[in-house]
This record gives sequence, C-alpha cells and structure tokens, in this order.
Amino acid sequence: MRVLGLLAALMLTLAWPAAARECGPDATQADLGDCAGEGLRKADAALNETYGRIMDRLKPDPEAARALREAQRAWIRFRDGECDFATIGAEGGSIRPMLVAQCRQHLTEQRVTQLRRYLSCQEGDPACPVPGAG
Repeated sequence: MRVLGLLAALMLTLAWPAAARECGPDATQADLGDCAGEGLRKADAALNETYGRIMDRLKPDPEAARALREAQRAWIRFRDGECDFATIGAEGGSIRPMLVAQCRQHLTEQRVTQLRRYLSCQEGDPACPVPGAG
C-alpha cells in the first residue's frame, strides 16, 4: 500500500510540476526564478494575443501593419536592453535571471495595456492608428 501511495504522489508531481513550485517566503532561488519565468510567460502570451488582434484589424492597411511590426521589434529591443541595464548590479549572481524576468514582465504588462488602448479607440479618433472592430 505504501508503494502505491508513493507512486501516486510521483505521478501527481510529474503531471502538475507547477504544483510543487513554492513562490512564498520559503521558496528557494530556483523556485523564485521559475515563478518569475511563469509570470513573464503569461505576460508574453497576453502581449502576443493583443498584438495579433491589432494586426488582424490592420490587414487592410499594410503600411500601418508594417509600422506596428517595426515599433514592436524596437520595443522588444528596448525592453530587453532596459532590463539588462536595470539588473546590471546583480550581474553574475543567481538572482539576476529572476530580476530580469520580473523587469520584462512589468514592462510587457505596460505594453499590453498600451496596445489594448488601441483596440478601444473611439470611432474617428485621429490619434488612434487602429480601426474599430466594426
């Protein structure tokens, strides 16, 4: 019976590796890094979804789509460079990957907010480059 219990616990751990992750005050640095990475993955997923929605609306305007693509590439270079700079004090330390992920998550969440505003512009707003959902 004890073997079955251990086997069941092992299967649960393999099936849900995130459940074993500790992100609280008793977390290891590796756990914290994993948590930060997960936060960044979620922010990136939201960014990609929002960017895709805008690009769909820009299909009739290839010039606007090109401009957004270039702006997004420049923004990614900015985000990554900014976070490299902001975490330079932790260079070589085990905490740096976590700090970089947290920084990128924060800036990515700000970018998602910015892009989502484009999706809800008022009809006829000349300062909005994205047409309404029409």
